[in-house]
Amino acid sequence: MIREERILKVIRAPHVSEKSTLVAEKFNTVVLKIATDATKAEVKAAVEKLFEVEVDAVRTVNVKGKTKRHGARTGRRSDWKKAYVTLKAGQAIDFGGAE
Repeated sequence: MIREERILKVIRAPHVSEKSTLVAEKFNTVVLKIATDATKAEVKAAVEKLFEVEVDAVRTVNVKGKTKRHGARTGRRSDWKKAYVTLKAGQAIDFGGAE
């Protein structure tokens, strides 16, 4: 079983974009920014424990950082990882409902 400290470090933040909102509406899927060393099993366990929902599937993607210019200097943004978490029918996560 995954330890409590690890659960809190796996999920970084929800990822909000046009694609993520479209996927959320169409396929009951949530897109999350996760730790780069996180596995699918860890993501599933963390989402089920933190949000008290049932997870159907998890797909992960390594996103490469973009090269950006600042005047004459070039820099690079950090690589990061995101997870598409598909929830079972009737399940939902409300990120905006925190009071």
